[in-house]
Amino acid sequence: MTSMCLPSSGCCEIKTSSESVLQRTVQDIEANTTTLEMMMKREKEDEVDGTCLTWKDIWVNTISNGKNGSKSILQGLTGYAKPGQLLAIMGPSGCGKSTLLDTLAGRLSSNTRQIGEILINGHKQELSYGTSAYVTQDDILLTTLTVREAVYYSAQLQLPNTMSKEEKKERADITIKEMGLQDAMNTRIGGWGVKGISGGQKRRVSICIEILTRPRLLFLDEPTSGLDSAASYYVMKRIASLDKKDGIQRTIITSIHQPSTEVFQLFHNLCLLSSGRTVYFGPAYAACEFFALNGFPCPPLQNPSDHLLKTINKDFDQDIETGLAGTGTIPTEEAICILVSSYKSSEMSQDVQNEVAVLSNKHTSSMDHKKKGHAGFLNQCLILIERSSMNMFRDLGYYWLRLVIYVALAISLGTVYYDLGTSYDSIKDRGSLLSFISGFLTFMTIGGFPSFVEDMKVFQRERQNGHYGVIAYVIGNTFSSIPFILLVTIIPAAITYYLPGLQKGFEHFLYFASVLFSSLMLVEGLMMIVASIVPNYLMGIITGAGIQGIMMLVGGFFKLPHEIPKPFWRYPLHYVAFHSYVFEGLFKNEYEGLRFDIKNGQGTNSYITGEEVLRDTWQSNMSYSKWVDLAILLGMIVLYRVLFLIIIKVTEKVKPIVGSLLSCMVVSPNTTIHVVEKDDATPLNGHTGGEPEGVRAEKRLEPKF
Repeated sequence: MTSMCLPSSGCCEIKTSSESVLQRTVQDIEANTTTLEMMMKREKEDEVDGTCLTWKDIWVNTISNGKNGSKSILQGLTGYAKPGQLLAIMGPSGCGKSTLLDTLAGRLSSNTRQIGEILINGHKQELSYGTSAYVTQDDILLTTLTVREAVYYSAQLQLPNTMSKEEKKERADITIKEMGLQDAMNTRIGGWGVKGISGGQKRRVSICIEILTRPRLLFLDEPTSGLDSAASYYVMKRIASLDKKDGIQRTIITSIHQPSTEVFQLFHNLCLLSSGRTVYFGPAYAACEFFALNGFPCPPLQNPSDHLLKTINKDFDQDIETGLAGTGTIPTEEAICILVSSYKSSEMSQDVQNEVAVLSNKHTSSMDHKKKGHAGFLNQCLILIERSSMNMFRDLGYYWLRLVIYVALAISLGTVYYDLGTSYDSIKDRGSLLSFISGFLTFMTIGGFPSFVEDMKVFQRERQNGHYGVIAYVIGNTFSSIPFILLVTIIPAAITYYLPGLQKGFEHFLYFASVLFSSLMLVEGLMMIVASIVPNYLMGIITGAGIQGIMMLVGGFFKLPHEIPKPFWRYPLHYVAFHSYVFEGLFKNEYEGLRFDIKNGQGTNSYITGEEVLRDTWQSNMSYSKWVDLAILLGMIVLYRVLFLIIIKVTEKVKPIVGSLLSCMVVSPNTTIHVVEKDDATPLNGHTGGEPEGVRAEKRLEPKF
């Protein structure tokens, strides 16, 4: 029995063993196939979602101003940024961190010149809207809005019409929670005079606004500036974990000044600069080892970033202790030269060159097909009107303070000129009252200039990031201000019209209020133009006050029209100044149809008509009616707003052209220039194709600036 069972048992064992081997083989094949499929799937996902950014031999110089000459800001930098990684650009103040970040993001100013090659996924292209985002160092936000409102309005502006309002709101709420701001959702951002959220929370709000479109390439300029170590850590931790929140292999590049040990550990790669030169580029954890191998070991229990920055900071000309036997201390400049030379000749530098070459030749798709649409033009206008109206309503300095001042001035004017009557002396008094109202009362509009400037800063940031267009902003700003200007017009107008007893009749009051409204709209349009050219508070107020002062001077009251010197002052300035039509329209509205007593019984008639006063006293042009003056004023309102739009558009177009021309004028003969035409559909300066403001140069020899 036993002998009979043995063969049977052996056969079973062999059969079982064969089946087991076959099963394991099949499982191994399936596992390998699954692994291969997963790898291919992962590579495909990386190809679709990931964005590789490479830069090779980047030089940036300031344009020579003829006195100090040109200055090298960046000198032959090479590096890369890969999906799912956080690259930190570090170095002492003035080393070129922000310049490198601006270069990669295509935001260099027109007074700089750049050469070198910058590629995105191996392609020379511009950054499309929605595929990249840039968070500036300053948190430029509308301080009157809550966190939820700020992010929600940005979502309404940036996300396409294919998404419903509910979906946009949900995206905004998710983004707020991703950055840990759920507890501050209903808190106002805050500004001067209003306590709001903290500095770290403001920074996270700025980041929220820029990642609403789920960009694959994120630039951050000094995200921890002004924050304490704890706030810096939490902000950077949120930034570093963004890809884990939404599943996008995001490429993050940030310039940072002096991170704590905890923040330093969050970096994947580190680019260390000193005076525009690369001291180190590679894994962040290997930086201290690189310094130690070159004789500058990091002392125990010291923050690595503190040691790195102290070693390469030459601002204070301190001697650096070395770990090499017999050397003692050496000057900082010499230490920097040792590190720069060591890095250039190291395998690490060669690895960076090889990685850049591999990523540059990688056959990945360009980002052109990933362009994302904005909200529709009409929706943008409506959202901007709603947001701007809310900001104007909540900002006391925008209109409410002006309303209080206007009412106080109106009461003062009404009581000083109370019950003018129709005596001969009232002719002069009426003219003085009307000129003060149309001149000095509207002059007070410059009090809202600081609010204009803050509004313009928000617009410029959002415009640079491609959130909406200039036309939508101008329309939104214009229509949102109309109800408030009507309010600050009607109340003071009623006080200053009825207390002095100006000409009776609702038609006359309506015309008076319409001219005053037009004046306020014109002055506001003028100050917006000034704010777009002169963004400084003090200089802007002085400029706006000077322009209005000249316009009032040649308006026709302080110097009668026929007595104004003809060259320049009368032709054309008298007819360019809107005060000319304001004075003339108000005078016609007031004097036409009235009769005034003759002084001392002079003349054959017992009265003098208002038409005679207009013709002889004020030298008004009687060939057309007062409604023509009002029509001219309304036309000038449109003209001022169009001029505001043109100035912004021209500034956007001219600056890159000027920068390109200047670059071509000073470029060396050893450098080849390639001009790339800028796509109008891309956001302002929103490209990183290696061409600063539309120009890129390939370096043949070392550039001679």
